[in-house]
Amino acid sequence: MEAVCLNSEPLFEEGDQYEDEGNCSMLEHSDEAHEMQLKKEFLPPTVGLEFESFDEAYDFYNVYAKGQGFGIRVSNSWFRSKRRERYRAKLSCSSAGFKKKSDANNPRPETRTGCPAMVIIKLVEAKRWRIVEVELDHNHPVSPEVKRFYKSHKKMFLAAKKAQQSQAVKEIHTIKLYRTAIVDAICNGHSKTDERVDRNPTNHSKHLELKEGMHLQSRIAYNYFSDTVTIDTTSLTNKYEIPLISFVGINHHGQSVLLGCGFLGHESVEYFVWMFRAWLTCMQGRHPQVIVSDQSKPLDIAVSEVFPQARHCYCLSYIMHRVPEKLGGLAGFETIKRQLNKAVYDSLKISEFEIFWAGMINQHSLTDNKWLQLLYADRQRWVPVYLKDISFVGILPINDCECSGAFFDGYVHKHTSFKEFLDKYDLALQRKHLKEAMEDFESRNSNFDLKTKSNFELQLSKVYTKGMFKKCQIEVEGMYSCFNTKQVSSDGPIMTFVVKERKEVEGNDKEVKHYEVLYEATQIEVRCICSLFNFKGFLCRHALSVLNYNGVEEIPSQYILSRWSIDYKRNFLLDAGFSDADVDSPVQWYNNLFRRSLQLLEEGAQSQEHYQAVTRELDTLLTKFSLVDK
Repeated sequence: MEAVCLNSEPLFEEGDQYEDEGNCSMLEHSDEAHEMQLKKEFLPPTVGLEFESFDEAYDFYNVYAKGQGFGIRVSNSWFRSKRRERYRAKLSCSSAGFKKKSDANNPRPETRTGCPAMVIIKLVEAKRWRIVEVELDHNHPVSPEVKRFYKSHKKMFLAAKKAQQSQAVKEIHTIKLYRTAIVDAICNGHSKTDERVDRNPTNHSKHLELKEGMHLQSRIAYNYFSDTVTIDTTSLTNKYEIPLISFVGINHHGQSVLLGCGFLGHESVEYFVWMFRAWLTCMQGRHPQVIVSDQSKPLDIAVSEVFPQARHCYCLSYIMHRVPEKLGGLAGFETIKRQLNKAVYDSLKISEFEIFWAGMINQHSLTDNKWLQLLYADRQRWVPVYLKDISFVGILPINDCECSGAFFDGYVHKHTSFKEFLDKYDLALQRKHLKEAMEDFESRNSNFDLKTKSNFELQLSKVYTKGMFKKCQIEVEGMYSCFNTKQVSSDGPIMTFVVKERKEVEGNDKEVKHYEVLYEATQIEVRCICSLFNFKGFLCRHALSVLNYNGVEEIPSQYILSRWSIDYKRNFLLDAGFSDADVDSPVQWYNNLFRRSLQLLEEGAQSQEHYQAVTRELDTLLTKFSLVDK
């Protein structure tokens, strides 16, 4: 959370225009250092940004405009009729609109271009001004290097000059900009963020304020669950008032866990790159293996630049959620939607998807539909049948009854303000952490209810957390809907089986689907064509049926992921090990101590006896440090 201070007084009139370069000679020798400072500090307007007054909002946009190379004016204002109190205003590029035609013999040339760039601000809660709409793009060239001086800039510099000459103490207008919440004191001094994409270099007049513990909690979670990460930009895509971007993972209970979040002023490659590099620096430079995001060109470019080794896929539920918006106006929409769902969710082979897709396109004459063209071109990034070789550990929905809920669902909506979000942020994390702690407790101290007599179910109940056991239990129960397991071919030690399953379809109808399962007897390896193991991290009912058919009484160890085990965090730290070799810098000291402290934390939480022993030793150690410092 960053506060940006602007020491210039607001001085403006509605309808401000630019002046030619020749009319600003009086200002050519104004404080160059001040001008350079403005160029460094300009920040883009962002929906949801709030100001203490109308003047501050105007000042903010004016500074940004000066940095970009254009002038501004108040193009529209709305007033309450009786009190003449302004409650809404539109601040536009000075080239917005067009001048009225003049009957003069020598009318002044037209200088406006109908430029759409603007911000709309409104009065909220009778005391603050909030940006509610932003358009950053111009329809004419803009550049801070062009020596065209605008009246809005002239008055800004005159006010600054006047403020410098006066000895009186001036009020400093503070704009509250919650730009990012992923960089804190731990990262300061150790950041490796590329300066080329950091548009806001550190300045002593600014300060960074963060919610206490936020970064540490996300960093701890990322230490365990860094394999697959969703970059959630729903707030940006849906034009929420807060431009929230979240990094979300999956914990050992199958729950979503926050790995960091921040606010992004603009959806551009440059801004995404800056955000990703800052987050990666805070996570000690450890790259995720898989990244799931919305389908977006700027996101795609930024992810490939910052995370070149990660597999980048698009979130299926985000795409399917847009189907009514993109295709709802077409004739036969319900049929199109049904056929699209069948192609995406029911295809077990690539050839099936291609046939279903082509049938839909041809039947409804959709060859020229731009959105469907783009989806098809990117099909290897989002259609499940193309993604079977990637381990998603449950973060990617693969059927139409699943959805990818945002981490802050229930806490953030389209009109949530910055202040409301910060108030709800702690509550959201407390509830999420409480839920995880309760799951940990129940997993360690409860006996799970078994619903079958299968050895597979008993085996899973002894090692998995409660949440993951229940998901696996569904597949064990699902074995009873499978029938007629039959070997159809063999190639050396590899045998191919077909498992039939009776599945419900629309209404109460049922259909029988055939699933091919490969089984290797020597290493006891099994793989089903549905690839549930890669998508969710546990074996499907079809694979379990083949194991059972071949007399295998326990699930092979390679299919029991330690990631879902009750003691995953404890074992993870023990397996990682620690080394004091080459630890010769403060950053390395911190990182090593951080990992060791997590091990102490996990052991201390196992019982009251462990807890008391750990706190006793910590008190002793802290007392020792206190005596040394004295």
